[in-house]
Amino acid sequence: MTFNLEGSEFIELKNLLKVMSLVETGGEAKAAIENGEVKVDGEVETRKGRKVRAGQTVVYQKTSVTVQE
Repeated sequence: MTFNLEGSEFIELKNLLKVMSLVETGGEAKAAIENGEVKVDGEVETRKGRKVRAGQTVVYQKTSVTVQE
């Protein structure tokens, strides 16, 4: 899967999970991140507000999302 930033510099990790329908609610996104279930560029990320930029890849429950400009 890919996500297009459409001119933005970044998207927050919790918002990316919601926009890509990987979670249903913001609370679910926060819990998944806090529990270490989300990886950014292959490393576990526990910061909900992590800025994900073009070229980075997020993985959650075997689903991979690559962020593009």
